[in-house]
Amino acid sequence: MRIAIIGAGATGLAAAYDLAKAGHSVTIFESGPEVGGLAAGFRDTRWDWTLEKFYHHWFATDHDILQMLDEIGCADKARFYAPTTSYWHEGGNFALDKPVLPSGFLSRIVNVLNIPSMSLIDRLRMGLVSGMVAFIPNGLFLEKHTADSWSRRWMGQAAHERFWKPMLIGKFGPLYDQVNMAWFWARMNKRTARLGTYVGGFQAALNDIAEAVQMLGVVIHLNASIEQIAMVEGRGLKVETGTMGGDFDQVLSTTSPSGMLKLVPHLPEAYASRLHNLHSIGAQCLILALDRQLMTDGTYWLNLPATSPHKDENPFPFLALVEHTNYLPKEHYGGDHLVYLGDYLAPDHEYFRMSEAEVVSRYLPSLTRVNSNFSPDWIRKRWLFRSPYAQPVPFIDHSQHLPDIRTPVSGLYFASMSQVYPWDRGTNYAVEMGRRVARMMIEDASTPSTQD
Repeated sequence: MRIAIIGAGATGLAAAYDLAKAGHSVTIFESGPEVGGLAAGFRDTRWDWTLEKFYHHWFATDHDILQMLDEIGCADKARFYAPTTSYWHEGGNFALDKPVLPSGFLSRIVNVLNIPSMSLIDRLRMGLVSGMVAFIPNGLFLEKHTADSWSRRWMGQAAHERFWKPMLIGKFGPLYDQVNMAWFWARMNKRTARLGTYVGGFQAALNDIAEAVQMLGVVIHLNASIEQIAMVEGRGLKVETGTMGGDFDQVLSTTSPSGMLKLVPHLPEAYASRLHNLHSIGAQCLILALDRQLMTDGTYWLNLPATSPHKDENPFPFLALVEHTNYLPKEHYGGDHLVYLGDYLAPDHEYFRMSEAEVVSRYLPSLTRVNSNFSPDWIRKRWLFRSPYAQPVPFIDHSQHLPDIRTPVSGLYFASMSQVYPWDRGTNYAVEMGRRVARMMIEDASTPSTQD
């Protein structure tokens, strides 16, 4: 078959790998200047490693991406460490995942039992229920409940108000009380204290996968925006771009739901409606290269409490403070201390309309809450990255409303991060989805089509 894949993120690359190994002719069209999608990185002239535009790490349970790296002979480049994850409160940073014992799980229990401003009974209840949730083998049945109501009932009012509600607000803003519990279960089920990266950064990992794909004969076109995917009677599908394209037997689109609607404007109404009803929010990351350490207690990831969906009513005007070089050595980055100020936002949020200077002005004053000595003079350089489609928002019974990977159009497939549910978006689940859809495409090519 002649197969086109729209998007050179982890999903598109993983699908291309298996399709090419099965003997098919595969062409990838990527609108950006590099492979990687939301996991793509950049490199300053003084750095040896690339840095992700949006902070990334793997969990030790991310078997699909690790399996793919093993298959292409690059498993030895994966690195796992156990940095400190903390939670901010007025008295300072409280470590949640500090490695105090050989076992990450036992360390987490010890850390929970030491949480300040909560009674021993509340801490025991939170630790017990959190452990039980993490070990549920399949939590999809929990999608009938919101995470907010379930946590309030089972974690207890104290733990909910102290931890879970502020985290939900910080992540989903005004939609915090509509996100279902299956998503929350998946986050707790897969989370590990050991976090993984790749020698050279995530961009290097995606480049290595792309190289392995190209060695199988796959053609990758960068800076190639697709204008439309059209149905050709009796001849499959036509991919139309400004300068290239062609006819294909099958097409896999890994774009956002709204992007898919634009590429295929004449999708059957029922399927188009499912795409239209998928809800998501965007992401914004301001990255600072500092000449000294910001969080001197060694915290890598600092969860920031949000008591209100309105950013200006919280202690911090963003969701997470991530000091990348408290996880990886600053020597990889020319001695820079790298800090992410990250947030998830509705696509129409005012932050997306602000200039970089306005964002900096809004964000920087709060950094004195974690280091009273912080001064803007510490900043050597800064970067601002934005994406309008970065985090799906799963509501009650989300699984019942997802669009099928096989679209009603014969030979056309759609695979986005909205469909990895109940798992959260990330390169691991993108790889799993890419390989799953490749199996579907190969199967459909050898059997009579079930599509309309």
